[in-house]
Amino acid sequence: MQTPLDVLREVYGYPAFRPHQQQIIEDVIAGRNTFVLMPTGGGKSLCYQIPALIRPGTAIVVSPLISLMKDQVDALTALGVQAAYYNSSLDAETARQTLARFHAGELDLLYVAPERLMTPGFQTRLDEIDINLFAIDEAHCVSQWGHDFRPEYVQLGELRERFPHVPLIALTATADPQTRTDILQRLRLHDAQVHITGFDRPNIRYTVLEKRKPLDQLFEFLSNRPNQSGIVYALSRKRVEETAEKLRAEGFKALPYHAGLPAIERSRAHEAFLRDEVDVVVATVAFGMGIDKPNVRFVVHYDLPKNIEGYYQETGRAGRDGLPSDALLLFGAQDIVTARRLVENSENEEQKRIEIHKLNAMVGFAEALTCRRRVLLGYFGEDLACDCGNCDVCDDPPERFDATEDARKALSCVYRVGQRFGMKHVVDVLRGMDNERIRSLQHDRLSTYAIGKDKSEAEWSSILRQLIHHGYLVQDIANYSVLQLTEAARPLLRGELTLELGRPRIKETKPKRRRRATEIDMSAVDEMLFEELRILRKRLADDADVPPYVVFSDATLSQMAAQFPSNDAELLEISGVGQTKLERYGRFFLDAIDEHRNRM
Repeated sequence: MQTPLDVLREVYGYPAFRPHQQQIIEDVIAGRNTFVLMPTGGGKSLCYQIPALIRPGTAIVVSPLISLMKDQVDALTALGVQAAYYNSSLDAETARQTLARFHAGELDLLYVAPERLMTPGFQTRLDEIDINLFAIDEAHCVSQWGHDFRPEYVQLGELRERFPHVPLIALTATADPQTRTDILQRLRLHDAQVHITGFDRPNIRYTVLEKRKPLDQLFEFLSNRPNQSGIVYALSRKRVEETAEKLRAEGFKALPYHAGLPAIERSRAHEAFLRDEVDVVVATVAFGMGIDKPNVRFVVHYDLPKNIEGYYQETGRAGRDGLPSDALLLFGAQDIVTARRLVENSENEEQKRIEIHKLNAMVGFAEALTCRRRVLLGYFGEDLACDCGNCDVCDDPPERFDATEDARKALSCVYRVGQRFGMKHVVDVLRGMDNERIRSLQHDRLSTYAIGKDKSEAEWSSILRQLIHHGYLVQDIANYSVLQLTEAARPLLRGELTLELGRPRIKETKPKRRRRATEIDMSAVDEMLFEELRILRKRLADDADVPPYVVFSDATLSQMAAQFPSNDAELLEISGVGQTKLERYGRFFLDAIDEHRNRM
């Protein structure tokens, strides 16, 4: 029997596993139920695809979007894997042929939507098939605490009772601690192996700019990135269409995408983007999970997202190939009003409370005066030991001040109110506000009442947010976002350490550009050869009627343009070149590299 490493090298063309992948794959192959939290671009798909190729039978992959199913099946088919999807986009004859292949045991993987999978008719079909595993992708959709809760996902927990001996793997890139617990309960994965691999995407540079003339800011940003693929997210359909139109008027190759457009226009924009025929798609979150394109170099949020999970997932569309990429957020005060209005349209009070907490956390990220990556990872419960050096705050840090005494006042106040209140109430007590709630709770009698009356509401809010970002406080989302002390707060309260924080600033300075090192030394890449290989890739992709990245990723082309492989054995050493792609495309790329070498 082939080992997971054999499959990784021969089918996918990768020399070694990324961190955690091998253990996850071995757990699934051994038949263990598994929960995986891994960042976008971290290699989640391999965690169920390789076990599907090794275990006898067919894997059922639950995916929320038709476009994502198609992308994954196209990529697998190009690798020589027997994969298909079964959804409403298929005509009657293709659907019949797909089911025939499924029943004949000819498929390694079948992608289906949750509502299709859970129908009685499809469940009966499964009883007749040798199923080797169930993979639940985008598993945060199961949880009411998740940022993209979908009721049709809730039924998936029934799979554990109906197919108790078939391993189930649930995967997501975005889940805070509360969401993780909820996923495990709803999918009845009480015995699951839990793999939390971390959230950091070190190749992505995070920048937040104060909105001034946002369209001009967008033009300037894009002008510095010619011929690069990217996504611009906006909150409203109207803004999507207006922005795309203005970008085209400025000479950018851009198309709009939102749920209100005719299906044929959405499909055209999606395909044009995947095939590198358009550089920029301006979209609502409807363009979200359907993007499996590794060479997206930037993601711009033209408006403030409603939550950090959505922001993290959307920025994660950039740089899936591991090369340097950018995430730009344009943020203004009006954005908070607009986003809050969208949240408050909900009639479900419990859901509204959760979403308000998540919006406040997003505002905290946008207004952060500490390393953005620390704030982002801290939200998901991950601690970054030092500042990242690859965000706008690290590149242009705010003025620092000795905040030891202010921090002790704030932490003491949280303690004195019983760790049972949210940020606004704590700030009101610190500032000595005279209102009915404070009087009725007798919080005007506390020793911390009015000890911070020398500072404004904005200053205390900034201090409290920074204490959260530094890990001295947490907000309990499951309990009305109350502030609670962490163990790290004790030595600070006891006066055993000092603390510097950043002063709030009104104007953001334009950031200097700095990159964190990546696995590929970009300075060694022959840019002319890289462009020649991109043109060759596009021609081969068009001939095969697939997106260019299905042929080879930008990371693979970069490595070719740095190492100049001259034969099959050397080409197989390039990450992303497997046996099937070597046979299908190897000679074309080796000839192109040889011709370029001869011209040098």
